[in-house]
Amino acid sequence: MTAHDIPEPARLHTDAVVVDGLQINNWSREVFEELRTGGVSGVNATAAVWEGTDQTLRTVAEWYQMAQRHNDLMLLAETADDIRKAKDEGRVAVMLGFQNTSPFGDDYRLVEVFSRLGVRIAQLTYNIQNAVGGSCYEPEDSGLTRFGRNIVAEMNRVGMLIDLSHVGNRTSLDAVEASVAPVAITHSNPTWFVDNPRNKPAEVLRAVAEGGGVVGCCLYPLVLGGAGTGLDEFCAMVRRLVDEIGPEHVALGSDCTRNWDDGYVEWLRSGHWRPRGEVPATWPEWPHWFRGPEDFPRVTDGLVAAGLDEHTVRGVLGENWLGLFDDVFLGGRAA
Repeated sequence: MTAHDIPEPARLHTDAVVVDGLQINNWSREVFEELRTGGVSGVNATAAVWEGTDQTLRTVAEWYQMAQRHNDLMLLAETADDIRKAKDEGRVAVMLGFQNTSPFGDDYRLVEVFSRLGVRIAQLTYNIQNAVGGSCYEPEDSGLTRFGRNIVAEMNRVGMLIDLSHVGNRTSLDAVEASVAPVAITHSNPTWFVDNPRNKPAEVLRAVAEGGGVVGCCLYPLVLGGAGTGLDEFCAMVRRLVDEIGPEHVALGSDCTRNWDDGYVEWLRSGHWRPRGEVPATWPEWPHWFRGPEDFPRVTDGLVAAGLDEHTVRGVLGENWLGLFDDVFLGGRAA
């Protein structure tokens, strides 16, 4: 690479379409302003974790109201073109997503219902076994269940992206095999970088990439290696992953958690499946170079410093998500 080939980070970040594969903030106007300041044009926003059908419907309704109140800052997106539009208009496109299939209950038909309401992404399991399959934290991963296979088929049919981030490795491989559409890992890292159950072994990463999917490298401290992990270490990991699975299959998913207290992280970890307080829960400290969405330009700086060319950096920042969304969302065949 010559000096002429090295991209100028500030220009690159300003010009690029930046898409975050997942955030789970306590959303407010201030958070949307942070995203806009950080140059983020699209984000997968978690609308359900443990919630059932009724509560999730109410949350989706709240998102509709939020979009009306803050339409100068954000819009609800259903396609990749909505994100491109938001970039042109200086707004943030929010794609509604689930970190669990609990909103579908025991009825596969609710996949289409939520798809018609604007939900575009759903993670198959959260932190415990469910009716679809095994979680990454289960001592024994059941694999994709019969109901899970119906959920995968229905998500394929309506054009909803399958997310494997908190999903067990066996269930993940089953889902890749069962899906006729590419799938995603929206917010995890390789286990060779940090050996954590939330991270993914090479076998799963390869399978997702070989199926045309995308892996969102994650900034959440527990899967990053803690607050002491440097930007250079994170970006070196991204570069190695680009080399291993291909530049078109690597992106970002920060797992940003703005404006929550410790009670919320306790709820995330325990839900209703075990007593609150059984396992003490506090938010981990974030690295100094990424405290929130305003710091995305620093990540661009790091990717350039790691030696990635401009085309690859643009892909990691957002173009790879856009390509996947184009492929999956427009492939739905719901009447």
